[in-house]
Amino acid sequence: MNSDLVDNFSRTISYLRLSLTDRCNLRCRYCMPEDIKGGLQVLRHEDLLRYEELLRIVNIVVKMGMNKIRLTGGEPLVRKGVMDFIDALSHIDGLEEIRLTTNGVLLHEKAKGLYNAGIRKLNISLDSMRPDRFKAIAGVDLFHKVWQGIETAEKIGFDVKINVVAMKGVNDDEFVDFARLAVERPFQVRFIEFMPVGNDSTWDKATYISSSDLEDIVGEMGELEPLAGRRMDGPARVYSLQMKNGQTGEVGFISPISHHFCDTCNRLRLTSAGRLRACLLHDREADLKSLLRNGASDKELQELIRQTILDKPKGHTLADDQANCSGQMSRIGG
Repeated sequence: MNSDLVDNFSRTISYLRLSLTDRCNLRCRYCMPEDIKGGLQVLRHEDLLRYEELLRIVNIVVKMGMNKIRLTGGEPLVRKGVMDFIDALSHIDGLEEIRLTTNGVLLHEKAKGLYNAGIRKLNISLDSMRPDRFKAIAGVDLFHKVWQGIETAEKIGFDVKINVVAMKGVNDDEFVDFARLAVERPFQVRFIEFMPVGNDSTWDKATYISSSDLEDIVGEMGELEPLAGRRMDGPARVYSLQMKNGQTGEVGFISPISHHFCDTCNRLRLTSAGRLRACLLHDREADLKSLLRNGASDKELQELIRQTILDKPKGHTLADDQANCSGQMSRIGG
């Protein structure tokens, strides 16, 4: 691995998360609710990085030694031309894997094209399997469309992870149902601690539930056996859930607050506003877009990427003071 990708704490940065847009076809209460003070603010189209700019950045980071890209948003599939962009990404020499995080609303229509472009791994956000509650959380009555997308992805043969933001008093009575889904279907279900991200976040202590409590709830269904850390599991602590009837499935727990994974963090984020961010929960950003649009050379862009890696903090401090990072999740990329 290129030494340019090693930060000051000996972490090797192996992949980049690209937020393609801050727009979304849902209005989830913890991300971009309709009642944000001053109204919902989204970027103008010209403020987004153009696809050719994104491709240039990906080519540079791949030459530096990164081999994995994750496409996020907002909802990445709402951006016009995204399928052609993904096809172009798939032809970059040295890029081993392109992954996608999606809310699933457009997945039924897009799944075959995504598979043909070489994507095999999908993270699908789903916070409730009850249509009425899904509407209450997501702000839109589209549960059945999301579920159709999930089933289509399964039939085509994607490796599917279901991401569940765990919220006490909101969806905590469904955690067992989600764990059962991991046993009955070929999905890894991952429970994510509710994070205080954004000035208008609905996060509060009453809604937060720790991964330890989540493990206790899921563990009542059967035996949780930790699986050895795998390079592609990312921040999740993954377990085999072994039921008394012999069925097994995989569940994961992502605990950015209670047991943060900063020591093994291996990613950078390029926000939809064109700013390079070394930590989801730390507001320091580098203005990559301005450098791009002022005629910077590849070497100058590489130097900014390298400096961002060196500036990557050792960790965040949310567990100490429950501070709220001010970045907007839909721009940073979930």
